[in-house]
Amino acid sequence: MAATVGVAEGEPVVQLTAKDFKGPVDPDWCPGCGDFGVLNSLQRACASLGLRPHEILTVSGIGCSSNLPGYFNGNGMHTLHGRALAVATGAKMANHELTVIATGGDGDGYGIGGNHFVHTARRNVDLTYVVMNNQIYGLTTGQLSPTSSIGMRTKSSPFGSVEMPVNPITSAIMNGATYVARGYSGDIRHLTQLIIDGIQHEGFALVDVFSPCVTFNLDNGHSFFKERVVKLEDEEHDPTDWKLACERAMAWGDKIYTGLFFKEEIPTLGKREPVLEEGPLAFKSLGLTKEQGEKIIQRML
Repeated sequence: MAATVGVAEGEPVVQLTAKDFKGPVDPDWCPGCGDFGVLNSLQRACASLGLRPHEILTVSGIGCSSNLPGYFNGNGMHTLHGRALAVATGAKMANHELTVIATGGDGDGYGIGGNHFVHTARRNVDLTYVVMNNQIYGLTTGQLSPTSSIGMRTKSSPFGSVEMPVNPITSAIMNGATYVARGYSGDIRHLTQLIIDGIQHEGFALVDVFSPCVTFNLDNGHSFFKERVVKLEDEEHDPTDWKLACERAMAWGDKIYTGLFFKEEIPTLGKREPVLEEGPLAFKSLGLTKEQGEKIIQRML
């Protein structure tokens, strides 16, 4: 998958491929980890859209999946646990010309980061959030996560979980996200398209991804999803119907749906903020003299 991109007026055209978005470090995920499929899909999506590495910022929190910015060729920030969306929001508001993509896992995003998830959705910040949902804490070797199923046995729930799992799809819709989709890392073509559409969407786009942890979650592996995943596109789903979207998001049996659940077009936070009308804040003068700036820095040291 490739795209033709002109670097600047008068310069030769550059042909980008997914390989151009391969980072300087090779992933150290376990063999068979679903996160490889997510990384591959993100690289393909960016190439297909004709984006260039310097135009992209990937922001992550903490966890196996949150190592992704190091494996991706672009601007990247590996931030604090659960704080990826807060940092991504700041970056997007400072330079809304950047394509900002937050990445992480279910523990990082829906557990400690649940508060930021809610408020980023309601603000409709124009960024894409790709969550590698493996229903387990993988980095800390297998504890219960916010999306683990009732009865699931883990190191922190040896007799089976008694907690109701978070449903990120219904949560995103109810809190104001304007593009809500779910993919499966074993179907790279479908997932790539969901990410492409999420990046192109103006507003907060959630792409929740079933990304099996083959080491610590043996309940919900690739075979589990391959037998159950059904694309919403095959069901003639209407993504403008939020009630139907929520009903299908709660299906967890012989059928588990992937695809675009919900989409609507409303003004983003950036569109509603008058100060951004004149261009990115990152390129504006601070309105301070050099001496004033140095005094502020000295006071902070």
